[in-house]
Amino acid sequence: MGSSSSYTEDDFSTSAFDPSTFSVQELVQLAAPDFSIPQPFVRINQQSPSLSVTTPLPPTIDMSRLLLEDDHHNLELHKLHATCQDWGIFQLVNHGVSSSLLEKLKHEVEEFYRLPLEEKLKYKVREGELEGYGRRTRGDGKYDWVDTFNIITNPLHRRRPHLFPQLPPSLRSTMECYLSELQKLATKLIGFMGKALKIKEKEMMELFDDGLQAVRMAYYPPCPQPESVMGLFPHSDMTLLTILHQLNGVDGLEVKKNGLWFPFNVNPDALVVNVGDIFQIFSNGVYHSIEHKVTCNKERERITVTFNLSPNFEAEVGPSLSVINAENPPLFRRVGMEEYFKQFFTLKIYGKKYLDYMRIQPSENGD
Repeated sequence: MGSSSSYTEDDFSTSAFDPSTFSVQELVQLAAPDFSIPQPFVRINQQSPSLSVTTPLPPTIDMSRLLLEDDHHNLELHKLHATCQDWGIFQLVNHGVSSSLLEKLKHEVEEFYRLPLEEKLKYKVREGELEGYGRRTRGDGKYDWVDTFNIITNPLHRRRPHLFPQLPPSLRSTMECYLSELQKLATKLIGFMGKALKIKEKEMMELFDDGLQAVRMAYYPPCPQPESVMGLFPHSDMTLLTILHQLNGVDGLEVKKNGLWFPFNVNPDALVVNVGDIFQIFSNGVYHSIEHKVTCNKERERITVTFNLSPNFEAEVGPSLSVINAENPPLFRRVGMEEYFKQFFTLKIYGKKYLDYMRIQPSENGD
């Protein structure tokens, strides 16, 4: 779609709509005054967030306290453990990633989304693939109000030659530095989480040694009718650990706790850390991944970069041998990492239903 024209209803008919070449960002830029949300993006019966004096505050973990070797460390480790059990998401402050690098990343990602659509489509999602710039349909046939760019960045041999290596040089260089810092940060965090769970360090390190690393850049354009769309459909992360950086200070993240949705307002100096489904499985249900979604803003765009870490494809996904015994039998099945990913994308189930799929049923125990 060229920048000199606008979208019409015909562009969104079942036969004409091509999600691989479509940009919500451009749709908003070209929108006429009487603009209406195209049907592939309209969602009804959305549950509004709970707003009251009892709205829980998002937990904050201080990385600098975890790195100490005194009582402050023990207190913060206990807080981390309780947070992963009760919430499955937290804000991480004093994380050690330099503000200059984060500012550089913000600039580079914003510059990428300022590129003409024709330039961004050089990285479009190809038929039968999941990586690249673009979108894929949800299980209900709807699309999220977002333009994303998903890339596997580790192991190096899994990098698609037409994606990460072909990024604008300045963005690629900055992203390499950022990913290196996030890998070091995630390694420390996972080590502390394993310590709190009393999982052997060797088993913990083997879980994500040369693991699958992916990055997701996301641009959520402003929406004139934000109540009619979803920036990101409710889901829990299928990964081991997710670290999100909200680049431009625009909130939109909501989390589901005790059956209610709550806004998760992010400290601008913090990174947001999610416990993934794999960690819930690995801890045999001690830690919990959190169901979350993204709503849209009527006036401003929201830009994020998400770092996802999972075990390598040769590993198995299943409860840690350190946490299961006769009194604490495994709650989840054990499958190969590659099979775990394949089934997730084949089944197209959302919310936290994939965890239910992985859960051992009474019939499997012979009960």
